[in-house]
Amino acid sequence: MNFEEKLNLDNILAIIPARYGSTRFPGKALVEINGHPMVWQVYLRAMEAELKNICVATDDQRIFDAVKERGGNVRMTKNSHPSGTDRCAEVLEHFIKEGHNFDFVINLQGDEPFIDPRQILELYQGLEKGKITTQVKRIEKTEQLHNPNCVKAVWSKTTSEALYFSRYPIPYLRSVGQPDIERQQYYKHIGLYGFDANILQELVKLSPSPLELAESLEQLRWLENGYSIKVCETAYESIGIDSPEDLKQLS
Repeated sequence: MNFEEKLNLDNILAIIPARYGSTRFPGKALVEINGHPMVWQVYLRAMEAELKNICVATDDQRIFDAVKERGGNVRMTKNSHPSGTDRCAEVLEHFIKEGHNFDFVINLQGDEPFIDPRQILELYQGLEKGKITTQVKRIEKTEQLHNPNCVKAVWSKTTSEALYFSRYPIPYLRSVGQPDIERQQYYKHIGLYGFDANILQELVKLSPSPLELAESLEQLRWLENGYSIKVCETAYESIGIDSPEDLKQLS
């Protein structure tokens, strides 16, 4: 059975959360990259991955207009959402009220204009009912290992389900007393998510959890509440744009 027979792309909604406000890079969603706003570059990558239902979710009229004038699908959302996950859930609710039914929702980061469409393909090939799906990539540079903004992940090799996520290098190497990529394989979490649509609606009703508050990682809330997060390994590097300096380094 080929992939098209196993998963109907008509039943997948890809949402790109994009807000104008950013502490380190205000208005980054509209920064021009290769002739297009950053958010539209993400939209184009989703189209290249052959996703059929793509929508930008924003709380800013400028972003709304930039997507609309290029023929894209975009929805306005509340400006009070604490995360992109909440923004995705609101857009899903809009579609449901309009009579659309989706089995899965993919959350694409609006600040990753250089994402490889093949990476998106890997994600939606790994979707499963009743689960959240995400990606990891092996860490190859020591500086990533010690960067708290590079989230690390460990998962079960038998079920492919996440065990824990941390900003600290995990696992700890007791024999040497410090992390060492020469002795141990470490993996960084890539913030792409595929949600069972029903589960997405449940997640946004959960209250912040102790582990989430400690590490400032919302996926820990889901684990603490018993949800399964399927982990898929990718070889593609995911590069987020968090500051003007990040963009300069790539130009």
